[in-house]
Amino acid sequence: MKRQKGEQNKLLTGGNSLMAYETEDLEIQYCFPAINSSCIKGKRSRHEYNVLYAFFSLLSAWTVFLNLLVIISISHFKKLHTPTNLIILSLAVADLFIGLIVIPIEAIKLTETCWYFGDKFCGVFINTLGLLLSASLSNLVLIAVDRFVAVCCPLQYPHKITTTKTLISIVFCWFCSSAYNTAIVINNGYFDNIHRTDVCYGECPYIMSFAWRASDLILSFLSPCIVIIMLYLRIFYVAQRQVKIINVLLKTGKSIMEDTFKKKSESKAALTLGIIVTVHLLCWIPFHILSLSASTVNTEIMSKFLTWTLYVNSSLNPIVYALFYPWFKKAIKYILTFRLCKPASSHMDIFNDYH
Repeated sequence: MKRQKGEQNKLLTGGNSLMAYETEDLEIQYCFPAINSSCIKGKRSRHEYNVLYAFFSLLSAWTVFLNLLVIISISHFKKLHTPTNLIILSLAVADLFIGLIVIPIEAIKLTETCWYFGDKFCGVFINTLGLLLSASLSNLVLIAVDRFVAVCCPLQYPHKITTTKTLISIVFCWFCSSAYNTAIVINNGYFDNIHRTDVCYGECPYIMSFAWRASDLILSFLSPCIVIIMLYLRIFYVAQRQVKIINVLLKTGKSIMEDTFKKKSESKAALTLGIIVTVHLLCWIPFHILSLSASTVNTEIMSKFLTWTLYVNSSLNPIVYALFYPWFKKAIKYILTFRLCKPASSHMDIFNDYH
C-alpha cells in the first residue's frame, strides 16, 4: 500500500512539474520587460533559431561574395570600363550592401521577432533600405536607356553614351534616391518617436502616410516600370528587325561581317540585361500589389515572403552574368586563382567577346 501511495505521489509530482513547465512556456514574454510599452516577443524553438540563422548567414555571405566578384572584375580589368558595365557595377554595389547590411539586420528582426537596435537606428535602417532598393531600380532604368541607345541608335551610341555621362547619371541617381528616402523617413516620424503612440517599443515597422504611399507608388514603382517596359519593347522590336535584315543580306551573299557581329553582340547584351530587368520586376510587382491591398488582405506571411524575395534577388544578378557573359566567367577564374596579382594584369586583353 505504501509503495502504491508513493507511486501515486510521484505521478502527481511529475504531473505538477509538467503543468508548471507548460504554464511557464505559455507565459507571455516581452522584448523589453522593464519597459511598459514593450512589444510582445514571439517564441521559437532552439531548432528554429539554428535553422533560420544558418540559412540567413549563408544567404548573406553568398550575396556578398557573388557581388564582390562582379565589383572586382569590372573595377580591375580596364577592358571592362564601359558605360554598360559601370551601371552593372553600380547595381552590384547596391546588391552588395543589401547582402552586407539589410539581410543580416532583417534576419535578426525576423528570427528574434523584436527590434533591439533602438528607434533612431530604425529610422537610419529604413532610410538605408529605401536608398538601396531605389538605387537598384534607378540602375535598371539606366540599363534600359543604355541598351535602347545601343540597339536603336548604334551609330550615335559612342557620342550619346560616354563614360563621363554614365558616371554623372549614376551619381545623380544615388543622390536622388538618398534625398527621396531621407524625406520619407523624416516626414513619416521615424525620428520623432514622442508623438508615435501606435507603435510598441521593440518594433521597427514600415510606416508611411497615404500621401507618401501614393507618391512612392508613382515615383518608385509605376514610372520606372513603365519606362523600362516601354524601352525594352522597343529594343526587342528593333532587334527582331535587325535580325531579319541580317538574314536577308546573308542570303544575298553581301559582306557585312563586322556590322553583323556588332549588332548580334548588342542584341545579346540587351537580351541578357533584359533577363535581369525582368527578374527584378517580377520580384517588385507582387510586392507593391500586396502593399496596396494590405488594408483589405492582411497576409503577414505573404508580405514577409515577397519582401525577402526582393532581398534574394540581389544574389541572382551575378548568376545571370555567369550564365551569359564570358567575361565574367574568365574574370572569376583570374580572381579565384589569384592571377590578379600579376604585373599589368588589369590590361590583359582576354575579353574580346565580353558582350
